[in-house]
Order: sequence, then C-alpha cells, then structure tokens
Amino acid sequence: MISDLKCPNWGQNSLIFLTISVILFGISLPGTIEAPRVEADLVEISDQKDSGELAIIEGNSLLPASNPANPEPQNIQRIRVVITGYSSTFWETDDDPYITAAGTWVREGVIASNWFPFGTKVRIPELFGDKIFVVEDRMHWTKGNYHVDIWFPSYWEALNFGAKRTYIEILEG
Repeated sequence: MISDLKCPNWGQNSLIFLTISVILFGISLPGTIEAPRVEADLVEISDQKDSGELAIIEGNSLLPASNPANPEPQNIQRIRVVITGYSSTFWETDDDPYITAAGTWVREGVIASNWFPFGTKVRIPELFGDKIFVVEDRMHWTKGNYHVDIWFPSYWEALNFGAKRTYIEILEG
C-alpha cells in the first residue's frame, strides 16, 4: 500500500516564501525582457554675440563662433538619436507606400519621427553635413521617441545605410 506523501513544514514555508518573493520583487522569466529604450542627450549651443567668442559645446569643447558673414541659427538644440533607413516597400509602410503620414509624396529629405511634429526641420551634420530633412512620416510606436527613419528610394539603399547613433540638430519645429 502506498502511504500518503506529505510535504515537510520547511518545504511548505519555502514554497510560500518563493511565491511571495516572485510577486513582490517581480522576478522575470526568460522571454519577458523588453528592449532598452534609447535616451537622449540634450545639448544646447551657447549664444555667440560676435565672431571673437568661443562657443562651449557639450560642456567640454571649445569651438570658434560662427562667421558673421554666414550666420548660423542661434540656440540650435542637439539630440542624440538612433537613425535607420526605410523605403517605400509594402512591408515597411502602411496603406500607400508612396504617401507619408502627413499626406505628402515621399521624396529625398523626408524623415519619420514619432516625437517631432510634422514640418520640423532637422540636420544630421555628422552623416549628411548641411542637408536639411523634414519630418513628414511616422514610425511604429515601439520605435520610441529617440529614433529617426530616413527615407531612401530603394530597399537596398535603406538596408545598406544600417543603424547609426548620432546627433540631430533641430532647426525649426
């Protein structure tokens, strides 16, 4: 005859302690970990009054102030973002792949961002120099605020661009 198996008192207490620990401390199981969000580093360039001054950038760099003959916009806000590329392919877009979320046709210089309002003009100086991009499209909500997609004419150009971490300069909003 098989006798009834009983759990010893210390075993019951251990099971209760383990259950309470999981509930209180939220020990996650494999597969429930979320990807980290990209945080932004907000940096503002100080105002320059004349060409003899030095601009302090990021609190540790000195650069000569801009040339008065070719004035730059004052108080440019720089934000660190992740930049990727996308194209007008049916698996990367919604509805009509050639119409942006703002209702315009895709073209060179269009970017997608969930954070900036439509019409915001930005520069990506480390990658594209003085070229100006305009926010006219949106991305999937899981991409987050510090992620920008640049439109490319072909899928392969977007794929070859890859993902880059750099600063963007916000010119107008």
